Formats: sequence, C-alpha cells, structure tokens
Amino acid sequence: MNAPLIQTRFRVSGMDCASCAAKIDAAASRIPGIEDVTISVTAGTMSVRHTPESDLAALRKRVATMGYDVVPIEGRSHAAPQGHDTPAQDTCCGDHHHGHDHGAHSTPHDHGPAGGEHTHEGGASGLHGHDHGPTNGPWWKSGKARLTLLSGAALVAAFAVGKLMPSIEGPAYIVAMLVGLIPIARRAVMAAFNGLPFTIEMLMTIAAIGAVIIGASEEAAAVVFLFLVGELLEGVAAGRARASIQSLTALVPKTALLERDGGTREVQADNLAVGDVILVRPGDRIPADGIIISGESPIDEAPVTGESTPVRKGVDATVFAGTVNGDAALRVRVTAAAQDNTIARVVKLVEEAQESKAPTERFIDRFSRYYTPGVVVVAALVALIPPLLFGGGWDEWIYKGLAILLIGCPCALVISTPAAIAAGLSTGARRGLLMKGGAVLEGIGKITAACFDKTGTLTEGQPKVTDVIGFGRPEREVLRFAAALETGSSHPLAKAILDAADAGDIGVPPADEAKALGGKGVTAAVEGLLVFLGSPRAADERVALSPEATARITALNDEGKTVSVLIVDGQVAGAIAMRDEPRPDALKGLRALADAGIRTVMLTGDNRRTAEAIGRQLGIEVRAELLPEDKQRIVGELRSQGLVVAKVGDGINDAPALAAADVGIAMGGGTDVALETADAAVLHGRVTDVAAMVDLSKRTMGNIRQNITIALGLKAVFLVTTVIGITGLWPAILADTGATVLVTINALRLLGYRPS
Repeated sequence: MNAPLIQTRFRVSGMDCASCAAKIDAAASRIPGIEDVTISVTAGTMSVRHTPESDLAALRKRVATMGYDVVPIEGRSHAAPQGHDTPAQDTCCGDHHHGHDHGAHSTPHDHGPAGGEHTHEGGASGLHGHDHGPTNGPWWKSGKARLTLLSGAALVAAFAVGKLMPSIEGPAYIVAMLVGLIPIARRAVMAAFNGLPFTIEMLMTIAAIGAVIIGASEEAAAVVFLFLVGELLEGVAAGRARASIQSLTALVPKTALLERDGGTREVQADNLAVGDVILVRPGDRIPADGIIISGESPIDEAPVTGESTPVRKGVDATVFAGTVNGDAALRVRVTAAAQDNTIARVVKLVEEAQESKAPTERFIDRFSRYYTPGVVVVAALVALIPPLLFGGGWDEWIYKGLAILLIGCPCALVISTPAAIAAGLSTGARRGLLMKGGAVLEGIGKITAACFDKTGTLTEGQPKVTDVIGFGRPEREVLRFAAALETGSSHPLAKAILDAADAGDIGVPPADEAKALGGKGVTAAVEGLLVFLGSPRAADERVALSPEATARITALNDEGKTVSVLIVDGQVAGAIAMRDEPRPDALKGLRALADAGIRTVMLTGDNRRTAEAIGRQLGIEVRAELLPEDKQRIVGELRSQGLVVAKVGDGINDAPALAAADVGIAMGGGTDVALETADAAVLHGRVTDVAAMVDLSKRTMGNIRQNITIALGLKAVFLVTTVIGITGLWPAILADTGATVLVTINALRLLGYRPS
C-alpha cells in the first residue's frame, strides 16, 4: 500500500498572472515525488501534494531559478488523499470545495490530455517573464522595478556615450542591452530546461541578439528596456487586482476586548477561540464572527455584504467580523476562529475560484498552445523566404522576422480572460456575490430560467402579523390580549404576535393559568377574563362565528395568511392574520430578471393556496406542494426544454435541485451554507442580487471580448505594418507589452462595477 501523500503550502513572491503559475507548476512538477501542484496567483501561494520522501528543498531551489522566491507556510502540512479522483481538501485556496466542478481547475495535473489543460507542455500559458522580488509593498521597491530603472539608466548612459564618442556607440548600446537581457535570458534557459521553450523571455533573447547581429544594437537595447517597463506596469496592475480582495482582511481589527474572570482585557483578535465572550463598544469594528448575547445596536454590514443600510440586531442575532457596531455596547459569543471567520473564508473562496478556469479561458489556453509555435514558424518564413527565393536583403527581412517574433507573443491574449475573471470574482465578492470559479461566473450570464425556493428565499423566512381585526374590541386590545397569551412561547406565530405588539409599543399584561390546547390554541386568564386564542375551527367550537367574521377569515386565508381568532370572556373579540411576507426587494429582483429575458419559477413545498397568493403578489410562475425530489425533477424538465437553469434556494432543503441545475445559488440559509453550498452564494439574501450576478457575468464576458479584440487587433495591425516596412522592433514590443497592459487595465475597470 502506498504511503499517504502529504500536502505542503508555500508563499511565492513575484507571481503576477496565470502565466507565472504555469511556469512555477512546470518547475515544481518535475521534482520526484510531487504528485499534484495547485497555485493561487491571487493569494501568492503554492500547494503541493507529495510523498514523504520528496525533496522540498530541491523544489524551492528549482522554482527560485525561475525568478520567484519560495517560503514554506508553517503549520499547514498534512496528509492528503491519493489519486486525482479525489480533490485536495486543503489546497492553497482553502477548504471550500463543496458543490462545484473541479474539472475546470487550473492545476495541470487534474486533467487528462484531452482536456487540453497541460499548460506546461510548451504552451503559451507560460510565456510571461517576471523578475525576482516580492510584489507586495510599493512597486518601486520590487526587484522588477530596480532592474527596469537600471536598464533605463544604462540606456541613457549609452545614448550619452554615443554622442560623446560615436566610435563606441554600438558597444555602449550592447552593454546597455545586456544589463536587462542577461536576467531575461537566464530565465529563458531555465524555463526551457523545465519544458517551456516558447516563453517571451526566449523570444526576447532571440530578437535582441538577432538585432545586434544585423547592426540594430540601439533598437535592441530600447526593446529590452520597453519590455521591462511593460512587465513592471503589468505587475503594478496585477498587484492592484490582488489588493482589491486582500484588502478585506484589513477590515478585521487586530485586537479584541475579551471578557474573563469578571473583567475585560485586550487580546489579539487572532487568538480568540470559539466560545469566548467579547465586548464590542459603540463605533468599533467587530473582531470575530459571533452571536449577540446581550445588547442591541444597528450594525453596518457594508464591508461584508454590500448592504448600505445598517441592520438593527439584538440578542441571538449573528454578527460578522469586520462589520461596524453602531450606538450601543454588545456582548458577543465567538462562533468562529480568525482563520474561519466570514471575511477570511470569502477571501479563500475567491482565491480558489480564480483557479477554476472558465470555458473561454480554457479555449484561449488551447488556442495559444498552437498559436505560439505557429508564430515562430511564420517569423522564420518571413526572415528566410524573401532573401532565398526573391532576392530580398537579409538584414531587412531578418529584422522583419524578429519584429514578427515579438508581435506574435500571445501574452496579452493569454491574460485577457483570467484578468477579467479575477476582477469580476473580486468585485462580486466585495458586494456579497460569491461565485466559485470562472466557469460559474461565465455560466450565470447564460441562464434563461431561474427557479426560486419560497420560504427564506423569496420571503423573509418568518411570519409577520399582516392584519389585526377587531370584531368586538379595538384592534390594539386584540393584539394586547393575544400577546399576553403568547408571552414566553418560542413558536414562530407567537413570536410574530409579540413582535407586532412590541413594534406598536403595546403594554402586555401578565397571563395566569396559561394552558396550551394541543392542535387548537392557548387559553389563560388575563386581567380576570378568560381569554382564548386559536384556529378559526377551534374558536367556532367555543363560540359561533358570525357570517361576517367567517367571510373575513376566508378572504384572509385565500390570501395565503394564517388566521388566529381571539375570544375574550365568551365573546369573539377579533382575529390576527399572519404570513411569511416577501422580501422587500423580491418583486424588484424578479422584474429585473424578467427584463433580462429570464423565466422565473417558484418551487415550494408549501400549500398551494399560500404559494399562489405570494406568486400573484410577485408575478411569478408557481409550482407548489413539492417534495425535494419533485423540485429536482422540475429542474431537469426545464433543462430538457433547452433552458439554462439556475436554482436559488437555502442550500439545505433544496440540495437535490441545486445539484441538478446548471448553476446552484445559495441564498438565505446562513453564512456557512452561503459559503459552502452550491456554485454561487448571495451573502445578504437580496433577490435583486441574483439579477446583479447575471449582470456582472454579462459585463465580465463583454470585457473579455473587448480584451481579446484588443490583443488580436493590435497584433494584426502591427503584423501588416511590419511586413510592408512601416513599423519595426520598437512598435513590435509595444504591440506585446502595450497590449498586455491595456487588457489588464481594461479588466480592472470591473473593480468599479456598480449594479444597475
């Protein structure tokens, strides 16, 4: 029996894009005993599954030769399951692998050749070259910036020397070129040794040396410098994208006020344990996920959920780390350690999601794998055929071939999709719209039908008093007597009555000799009067209801409301109607989906009368009295009709239907469910956010199309102008690095997304 695999995580500095990840993967996967490599560009981490005898020092050394700094992350290694059929349960992106397809994961070893995912087999995904040094901190302190500035200074010095001593101008530019080219060439050689011969470093090295050979040393030095500038700009842009989601972690305060032994003391928030009780003062950020055990205050949840209006919370309410306490002190019992709080898990989820490739991204990877060698062949033909067959000048056509070599680098094309996907996932997460991967983000924009659960999804999930009717007594008195009978009860209908009395500032008198009558209602003595509250049928057994009262109750029942009748001292006093009401934004959200051409259907296990009443109010097609398997069957029927179906539910009762849908969206089932169930999640439970997800998906795919057009369009223009002799090496490198920067900046526009 084989020994169990061990999983070890590393922090990798200098990684800016998916191309970096492919090169690191290619280097790491060649170490004996390394079975699987998972890389998170966003987190800057690498996770490897390996045998106990694997040489991790050799792994670090080999990756370092590619220009990246590798440091182990302590305390995170553990046994991992063998085989590729079982996804690693503690990758560098966290533990949230539930409910989504790992077939699209970017780790090359997770896929067979047919899938076209082996990006280290000479594919273009490994084309970007990056310099040493961390990408954290100010950009001008990075090794990449130092090399760029040094190369620029050498170019300026060569220019000055050439003006002062024209006889050594050529050698001066060669020296300036070598300042930047030597590190590039070294990485090119190491990449080739690791199975990536077609890298931008290799193309740059060939182009620069070729330019020197044909006497264009000044252009060679300038091209190397411009390449480094482009790479630096890309690194800055990538750092901004990384910071957009990582900045969430800064929302959690570093310290907390821990209650212990009758007093409070300040401790590090990272050291809080589940069960600890903390004090949160007015205006403070809450340092941990927890449950309020005393106090009531408005909570600003915008940092976590995007909800702009503070939510008033009291005892037993859940609070999230990073949210802001309002105007009163709260005592909170911690429910999650620092590494497991909502913000930490959102960050992990997004980091993991960015490693799950969208279908468009996988197509671009496959296209690039054949495109790059094709460009090399075309460049060689341009350089050789005119001089050999048509008497062209060797210098002229070699020069054009070298320019085409640089124009053809698919760096901008390769990064066009992951840059937009990463920005889309990040901006969604900052607004409480969590999507587990590029495939999900792309798929949501294609849905043509959305099936919603009712309770807790389209509705609030708890009944509220909708009508108070006085048949023989004033409405306030009806509510006062009813609240007296329900005091102390935890039944949802009792809570609705008590909440209504509290909202109306109604004083509730004490009740004596209270008795619950199974299946009928409750009775007690209130202010010396015998009071009964129960179902209309049970009330009719005690006192005959008038035709007027019966008609009114029937009308309320037809609206899907539950009615309780109050009898005071042998007389019908009134009735209270309750219903689980739609969320305030449900109608708006469903209309937004309808406007987008998406069919909406309610799937509920509730009784047909109640469901249809809510359905009429919201204008949604209704399927009621369903079992979980019925919901799954209906989702399958809709898909068989050619519809792309999203199922929106709480992630628990609707698990079969969520799994059967093209996209499962968890909403309204609590933080754990929202983060770990289905393909996507809406953190703050707004129906309008489902429409916002669709909108964000469509905008992201539009951004990707723009990026691909920019990348290929610029190359096509410069390819033609180079062949006919209008442009040369300088514009060629700008066509590559310039296009890469342009598509990255265009993708970053998604970080400013605002739902329409």
